[in-house]
Amino acid sequence: MPENAEFLQTPSQTVGPFFGYALPYDGGPEVASRADPDSIRLHGTVYDGAGEPVPDAILEIWGPDASGAPIHERGSLHRDGYTVTGFGRASVDRAGHYSFTTVRPGATSEGRAPYILVTVFARGLLHHLFTRAYFSDDDPFLQTVPAERRGTLLVEQDGERSYRFDIRLQGEGETVFLDFKGDGRG
Repeated sequence: MPENAEFLQTPSQTVGPFFGYALPYDGGPEVASRADPDSIRLHGTVYDGAGEPVPDAILEIWGPDASGAPIHERGSLHRDGYTVTGFGRASVDRAGHYSFTTVRPGATSEGRAPYILVTVFARGLLHHLFTRAYFSDDDPFLQTVPAERRGTLLVEQDGERSYRFDIRLQGEGETVFLDFKGDGRG
């Protein structure tokens, strides 16, 4: 290579849509069995900046059990039909809609409202996004979020054992996304 060679930065590229074919797996959205008396439905739609549904996103959720305790089966890809795993992965349909069967989480520590961690992978994103789906607004962290944006982190009960959590990637009503640090303070 010549000494005076000029090196150019490779342009960044977005994620997918190839990940939509490789990451989903059988039973991914079933964190808990529908027959479990503590099970709930967590569902919603992923929207882009223009308010249009995103047809090729994938969501992951992580959550504690109904008492707020960490689930030791966390991350298991094995779905046996009765064990609550704590982790789920779901693709959206062509209308941008996703749905999980999970358990309503308990509060994880004193003074903290129950929530489920949500990760979003979608076209146009250079990195996945993190947010939380809160089941109550009585949380110290939520009090640090501007009042007009706080609602983007709250689930809405839309039926018996059914909760809606829409995600807006940008624009009006953009969901609050979080930056997690590797030092455990995320």
